[in-house]
Amino acid sequence: MKCIHFVLALMLISAMSCKGDGNKAKTQVMEEQGAIFPVKFSADSAYNYVKAQVDFGPRIPDSEGHAACKEYIVSQLRRFGADTIVEQNFTTANYLGTGMSLTNIMARYNPEQDDRILLVAHWDTRPWADADPDVNKRNTPVPGANDGASGVGVLLELARNFNEKSPEIGVDLLFVDGEDSGNSSSWGSSEETWCLGTQYWVKHMPYVAENTPRYGILLDMVGGIDAKFYREYLSQEYAENINDKVWGNASAAGYDKYFLNGVRGGITDDHIFINRAGIPCIDIIECSHPSTGSFSPVWHTVSDDMNHIDKATLKAVGQTVANTIYNEKISK
Repeated sequence: MKCIHFVLALMLISAMSCKGDGNKAKTQVMEEQGAIFPVKFSADSAYNYVKAQVDFGPRIPDSEGHAACKEYIVSQLRRFGADTIVEQNFTTANYLGTGMSLTNIMARYNPEQDDRILLVAHWDTRPWADADPDVNKRNTPVPGANDGASGVGVLLELARNFNEKSPEIGVDLLFVDGEDSGNSSSWGSSEETWCLGTQYWVKHMPYVAENTPRYGILLDMVGGIDAKFYREYLSQEYAENINDKVWGNASAAGYDKYFLNGVRGGITDDHIFINRAGIPCIDIIECSHPSTGSFSPVWHTVSDDMNHIDKATLKAVGQTVANTIYNEKISK
């Protein structure tokens, strides 16, 4: 991915979560009744969607892999019964001045509902493995299994769930392009070089006041092996109540070891621009790996491949988001 990490150790906040045999028994009963798991998120399916993207090769704008992946995402959304699919095509340039043809893809479920939730992932990949330990590989494109394909894979499996069991609330799935071609030399002066698709989308949002989403959830790097998801600092600042909701649902479903109640550094990511556009949005992202203090060791390297994707992590994230969506009720 593109992100820059800042506001590190000084921003740590931790919270205790209550666990015990009684709670486990309660969770088991609720699961059997369908209250905790209203649908079954399939990690196998999500994994296959991730692999399909990686098999296209790097999804760099204007590449063959990029074009093939776009058609794949759209075809899957059609297959999974999206009520509306919109392709938002535009041209721009990255920070090096290289022109890019980009496409944001948006699929809507229950479009007649004004009460809506927005789910977001980026589907492009980084053109350069600029963090690779081998300096000879730093101009090689990143495979983008975790950084890009994992979030898309989770959204596609959620689309399959929505097709089989419609949620009560309206849901918009947004696959943004041009996220990962930014300037990684410093975070402060280069924020605008990242998330180009999202920056374009927020200027052309398909909403009026009545149907603007209640909140958004961004999924970025959500398939890493033994990943731990802390509350990202800017998500906590903009949308603490949404973090509370999602992390609470994760705990209720038994995913405490993945969703940890501490705050870690703020990330330059798509959610920043969505928040500034007036939609409270959190970022589920692995941003405090024990070996790096920030992102996964394979971030922005040629090793971001299927060997580093964990079905158990995809399951924890996907089921948590599914439970969150299906627990939402329409305002009366």
